[in-house]
Amino acid sequence: MTSQRVGFVGLGLMGAPMASNIASAGWSVTAWNRTDAVFRRLPSVQRAANVAELRNDDVIIFMLPDLPFIEEAAVDLLESWRDQPPKPGTAVVIMSSVSPTAVQLFGETVRQASSGNAVVVDAPVSGGTAGAQSGSLAIMVGATENQFQALKPLLETMGTTVRRMGPLGSGSLAKACNQLIVGTTTAALAEAAELAERSGMDVHALYEVLSGGLAGSRVLDNVGPRLAAKDYAPTGPAKFMHKDLGFVLTSAEAVGAAVPLATAAIDLYAELKRQGLGDQDLAVVRQTIANLSLAPAETPNSN
Repeated sequence: MTSQRVGFVGLGLMGAPMASNIASAGWSVTAWNRTDAVFRRLPSVQRAANVAELRNDDVIIFMLPDLPFIEEAAVDLLESWRDQPPKPGTAVVIMSSVSPTAVQLFGETVRQASSGNAVVVDAPVSGGTAGAQSGSLAIMVGATENQFQALKPLLETMGTTVRRMGPLGSGSLAKACNQLIVGTTTAALAEAAELAERSGMDVHALYEVLSGGLAGSRVLDNVGPRLAAKDYAPTGPAKFMHKDLGFVLTSAEAVGAAVPLATAAIDLYAELKRQGLGDQDLAVVRQTIANLSLAPAETPNSN
């Protein structure tokens, strides 16, 4: 990377601390966000009036909920590049969880709009808001080796585990696999909590003993306390898990892979959304399961 100018689009629960960490590492960060209030908490980040103002930055990072939001936000940017192409080597980095197939199509759109001067790299993240704040995210990158090496110093300002997974789309597929594991594990922990509590067991004690055995995991460590306490204050909206599991099913269909757990999980998270719980934390899947549970059956009359 010849300079240290970075554009950033989307300063939500994840994006704001990510942009702050980039700026703290010495990059000049200019960002656009739909609302302005967040900039009062980010004095080191300059505010852009619109996304097209980022057109001359070496790297433009998007951290919006899904690719359709990114495509909508990028309309004026791409239009400006059609009139005056960006410098060669400009990188558009998609750090949201998006469809592996759709991000490849978006890469072709960007290539055409920029006369081949800009490339799309997908680099979704895992680690939640805590990882975003501490700069310890896991970042899964879909790019050529040269593109990855050029971006690696920037990505390492946000994450401690930064890996190239393959060409464009591979990062998003890796994130889909991540979400398959996180979504099904969280659901299993929620089921165990409901079963234990309804049977008179202390869920905190259950999770403590599970963490010391084969069932121990980072998901249990991070989400378990919220599940046990029924604390559903959002660290990230649960409804996005349904979207991400959809990417698992689409990717599996494309290669003929069986994904029975993902198939069951997407139905559960669809039910979570139907219950109106989608804006709460992922741990709210426990409430979804509780709402589905039946009262204990009455003992049949022996007479």
